[in-house]
Amino acid sequence: MRIIPLKETLTIEFKSDRKKLNDADLIESVVGLANAKGGKLYVGVEDDGEITGLHSDHSNPITLAAFIANKTVPPISVRADIVEDGKKVVVVDVPMSTAICSTSGGKVLRRRLKADGAPETVPLYPHEYNTRLSNLSLLDFSAQPILDATENDLDIVERGRLRNVIRQNRGEAALLELADEDLDRALQLVKLVGDKYIPTITGLLLIGKEESLKRHIPTAGLAFQALKNTDVKLNETVVKPLLATFEKASEYFTAYNSEQEIEAGLYRISVPDFDRRAFREGLVNAFSHRDYGVMRHVRIQIDNDGLFINSPGGFIEGVNINNLLTAEPRSRNSALSDALKRIGLAERTGRGIDRIFEGSLLYGKPLPTYAGSDATNVRLFLPRANPDKAFTKFVADAMKDGRDFLSVFSLMVLNCIRQSAKTDIKTLTEQTGLEEYRVRSAIDRLVEGGYVDAAINGKTTYTLNPKVSKTFGLSGARPQPTDKKAQVEAVLKFAEEKKIITRGDVMGFFNITAPQAYRILAALVENGKLVMSGNKKSAAYTFVG
Repeated sequence: MRIIPLKETLTIEFKSDRKKLNDADLIESVVGLANAKGGKLYVGVEDDGEITGLHSDHSNPITLAAFIANKTVPPISVRADIVEDGKKVVVVDVPMSTAICSTSGGKVLRRRLKADGAPETVPLYPHEYNTRLSNLSLLDFSAQPILDATENDLDIVERGRLRNVIRQNRGEAALLELADEDLDRALQLVKLVGDKYIPTITGLLLIGKEESLKRHIPTAGLAFQALKNTDVKLNETVVKPLLATFEKASEYFTAYNSEQEIEAGLYRISVPDFDRRAFREGLVNAFSHRDYGVMRHVRIQIDNDGLFINSPGGFIEGVNINNLLTAEPRSRNSALSDALKRIGLAERTGRGIDRIFEGSLLYGKPLPTYAGSDATNVRLFLPRANPDKAFTKFVADAMKDGRDFLSVFSLMVLNCIRQSAKTDIKTLTEQTGLEEYRVRSAIDRLVEGGYVDAAINGKTTYTLNPKVSKTFGLSGARPQPTDKKAQVEAVLKFAEEKKIITRGDVMGFFNITAPQAYRILAALVENGKLVMSGNKKSAAYTFVG
């Protein structure tokens, strides 16, 4: 059985050693990996994956590791091991560097993925250093002063808008008592350089004059599109200070966000296509966490499928699509994020992502997904779907009665259980993508509240309480298709109803295992019925007919 990977990726690189790998090429490959995600360099393997073996000069892994440390700045401490897979290969385990590193000759490189997904090692140019350091949380780009700007670049009208935002969004009341100069300093809108206060990136983004913003930060813009089928209903670009941009984006959003009413006893519930708070948090996150060194605007698109928010710059180190709900809050632009929290526009706990998910869960809609994100973009997608009326009414009643179990985690777990005849902790953990301890905490509260029943028979399983099942319009366990063809047809119908589904959705709704769900979804993708975005267990599958 082959132990060496078959192809190169962002974190796997092959180097031929038949004619002895050039020292410079070896060091450049190590630096490129270290300035990206780290990874493994296989010396003795061709680009196409053919194992051709080591040159005798590279047969001592200890000497090779020492050589690499001596030829990199700062020294990169690698681990080198000889493995045998038909022929001998040296595996160099390269850690991700927590600083920008170079060859001893001064070359700075990084590994990246090309448009076709193939990896390559390219120069890391000086103008990209800020992006790299920001990704590592070593540089707060938004706190940097703009040395050729003055306080005249700040707009008195926008400062007035800032104060109104604080009042309307219940920001820190103490900020309103400050004089303009003190307010600017408190929010890091200016920074003392020598004996003068100079506007920072944050200052210009929030209250800068429009012409100054375009001159100093041309990337700070918004592209908003609204489509109906293939007809373009709106196509506008906004380059204004962020507070004015947010107002304009909200106007566009409201105009293209339809609502429907659900009767719930004696009252009615207005259910929008897309939750307003989720949109606001998604918009604020896109601007506060984006990479302002990338020459693209934040992009919003509303179409028949749903709402897309695209933010230039990938996730910062430590955050990915699998831990968005549970990762410690962190930002590429800390000064900007802090100012937005203090004025009341962003979630003060840094957990705005919870609001985005909650906006769909409250109405029983498909969950938001970041599956389309990659190394250079964070893409949020809110699917367009009809609300689950029974679930919406249930949540509204619970909130009206003041019940306290409705955290975003509890809603996620409850949503999974209602789609299953019977489930367990392991399945719920995989379906939700949460840590096991969070799932256990949520399930305990649901059991304690009488919404879920636990049964112990070898292992503990969970089902909806019969009264709750009746509220949701369910009647016990669902009959499951037994043959493969029937399963595929059932999943396809399920996808047509939901528009976007995940492997966890299929597991929960049809009470099948992860491998079974994956095989069915893979077959539907192969037949052109579904389109997959993302990878592994976090992938989303979109119905295309």
